[in-house]
Amino acid sequence: MTIVYSAKKILTMNPARPVVTHVAVRDGRILGAGSLEELSGFGEFTLDEQFADKVIMPGMVEGHCHAVEGKWWRYVYCGFHDRMDPHGKVWSGLSSIDHVVSRLQEKEITLSDATTALTGWAIDPIYYDNKKITRHDLDRVSTTRAVGIMHASGHIMNVNSKALELAGYLRTGITHDGVPLGDDGLPTGELKGPDVMYPVGQHAGFDDNMLEFDEAGLIDFARLCVRTGVTTATDLAARLEDSIVDMGIRVTGADDFPVRIMSLRFHHGLTPEELIEHVKQLQLRSTERFRLGKIKVIADGSIQGFSARLNWPGYYNGAPNGLWYIAPEQMRSIYEMALRDGIQVHTHTNGDEATDLVLDTLETALAKYPNQTHRFTIQHGQLINAAQYRRMAKLNMCVNHFANHHFYWGDEHYRLTVGPERAERMNACRTALDNGIPLAIHSDAPVTPLSPLFTAWCAVNRTTASGRTQGEHEKISVQEALYAITLGAAYTLNLDNEIGSIECGKHADFAILEDDPTSVDPDKLKDIDVWGTVQSGRVFPASLI
Repeated sequence: MTIVYSAKKILTMNPARPVVTHVAVRDGRILGAGSLEELSGFGEFTLDEQFADKVIMPGMVEGHCHAVEGKWWRYVYCGFHDRMDPHGKVWSGLSSIDHVVSRLQEKEITLSDATTALTGWAIDPIYYDNKKITRHDLDRVSTTRAVGIMHASGHIMNVNSKALELAGYLRTGITHDGVPLGDDGLPTGELKGPDVMYPVGQHAGFDDNMLEFDEAGLIDFARLCVRTGVTTATDLAARLEDSIVDMGIRVTGADDFPVRIMSLRFHHGLTPEELIEHVKQLQLRSTERFRLGKIKVIADGSIQGFSARLNWPGYYNGAPNGLWYIAPEQMRSIYEMALRDGIQVHTHTNGDEATDLVLDTLETALAKYPNQTHRFTIQHGQLINAAQYRRMAKLNMCVNHFANHHFYWGDEHYRLTVGPERAERMNACRTALDNGIPLAIHSDAPVTPLSPLFTAWCAVNRTTASGRTQGEHEKISVQEALYAITLGAAYTLNLDNEIGSIECGKHADFAILEDDPTSVDPDKLKDIDVWGTVQSGRVFPASLI
């Protein structure tokens, strides 16, 4: 059966006919986009006018997020900003460490089992004048049960004394860079990086697979996708053990599951040889709505967590340089074997020193295994400079910038982490495009809320939380931002032949909007309401999820 949808306006991202009034769908794919008269040439059809007063654009592609957000909403929200959960409830932000402790205390008294861990997420001390949270702060919540909070960045965790004790960390003599020590020689309760977060986090309510979704969480994450117009989303750092893959295939395969998930295998925990072999096996299990077979490498930490690797002169406030999450030899082996076997790699960098490592390593690997179509992508790349973009262009790389940082941490970057000059060029989307770099932009949910239209607003306006414009020269146009959250992101995932635009042959993936993002004031992009989505021809109203 062919269904023809009419709309007030359809933005196709197809330059041959960028705006049309109707789109025809058959068997979950786009038969054509144009006028009703043109589409009638395909034969008998049913005209569906439920979107006649809406604006349709391609289903949005979130090129960097983590499906674990759905799971984390079962923990205690400890973020600074107000935030909506998968069921539409808005949780108020917490403006001090005392408020964080109070919310945790409120939850603690509801727990009947004295051994149950208390787990929170989304905290960031940088909003509290960078005052460090210690185990003593969380001991105010409980000294008898383990308490842990994941930072908004996902790179740092704070735990109480009980959690440290259970993991065998409440002792002197620890010399790991990711375990800061207090004046008493004991860990402060701050843990930086997966090497130390995993052993302690399992006692504080985070299991071994801290970034892995579960069944209920995956379903809740899909609800967030529909609410924000997302029809394809990444899960950009997973271990993908057999049980998780089995569950992911089953859950996403349900008739009412509304989003396509692309899950990348995180490099941590395997040798390069084991990683490549695992990814090859994952490729064989990939399905239409659960895509597998790519690699995620993490090079350094987060800038606001002072765990990213920065080139000279380092951090503006004089903080010591950050952490490496991978050895150069390990990165080289992964890149070489991935190029040899045609496997795409996405690499997280935040600091420019980490980006230098990636460029040097890839250049060497490409000399050994030439490949002009690899589409290796730097994720975040927040401090990439103009010279690095020029190198990236020669290496045929892509970039997916963390545009939301302009709002959520722009002021903190300006005054504290990297200083005014570098803050004004962070996430340099304009320079990337001017150098011909394929560009996507992202939320990194749950680090910031999933909402591609908000992300587009950030890249277009570069407005900080205090209302300043930070980096006028790096702004991009509305059309460029819309491209970045559709075809741009699809290109970085090697899916641009299937999704990202409304044109014949592609999946019938649409975001249904209440207003036209190309007609509203650019400052209002983030305020456009999403009615829901169409994913592979299946209609999902946000009001019914």
